[in-house]
Amino acid sequence: MKTLNKSILSLLVSSLFLTSCGASIKNSKTETVKIYGNCGMCEEKIESAIYVKKEASGDWDKTTQMATITYDSVKTSLDDILKRVAYVGYDSDQYLAPDEVYTNLHECCQYDRPKKGNTPPVDGTVLVTPTDAVINVDGTSKDDAVVAEHATEVNIMKDVFANYFDIKDALTKDLNKIATVEANTMIDAIFKVSTTKMTSEQKSVWLKVMSDLKSNAQKIVDAKDIQTQRIYFAELSKGIYELTKVFKGEDPIYYMHCPMFNDGKGSVWLSEESVIKNPYYGSQMLTCGSLKETIK
Repeated sequence: MKTLNKSILSLLVSSLFLTSCGASIKNSKTETVKIYGNCGMCEEKIESAIYVKKEASGDWDKTTQMATITYDSVKTSLDDILKRVAYVGYDSDQYLAPDEVYTNLHECCQYDRPKKGNTPPVDGTVLVTPTDAVINVDGTSKDDAVVAEHATEVNIMKDVFANYFDIKDALTKDLNKIATVEANTMIDAIFKVSTTKMTSEQKSVWLKVMSDLKSNAQKIVDAKDIQTQRIYFAELSKGIYELTKVFKGEDPIYYMHCPMFNDGKGSVWLSEESVIKNPYYGSQMLTCGSLKETIK
């Protein structure tokens, strides 16, 4: 009886969750699709990849491997959502994850991949459509996914870096609402990054940090106060630091350290200027911190 009651309660909670999510999404459409995965860690990554505030949300069941996805049919599509899911390592019947992303999943997350007849992942990064057109997970075709021949390496990450520095500046000035806007813009920039012209090292680092960048940016968007935003900004900065080591531009990037944040454990941030302007304390202790490294 207790087991039955727990099952009923679980169904009610799930139903209420989906209803509330659907209510906050305009032009909502709900579809159920299979997404391959194994465990609770898979569930967290899949649902995080699906979720965009006021645009898409999903509930994935590890037993059935079925995801119930509700989305704004004007702003996005099921295809766009499944591309994001593939990009963090999870196959669906429509999109196949990049091989290198799947390989980097935790051992417990490495599910049995679906075999789609004679259409395995091409270069580990594609969807095979009904017309057999090869599509990158960022939505471009193999033919038109071209980056300008003379573009500098940092241009690939230009918008991601720019949004990060805008979040940092907003926190420095104690402007939590601006930080929310910039973090939301950063999420869009993350999904627009193309790996086509990346070196193998750059691609490896990007695929390693991309999911966490998106997750921490989303947590900054969802945070109810600036102190919480600063906690997730500290996590965001770790991934950005790794990117700056492999995507170097003409101008130096300054790697700063705040010794007091996080209960004295300290936290880091990156800046385009060498002057200390602390995003963790803002006007309270603007010049607290030190320069740890100049990246150029």
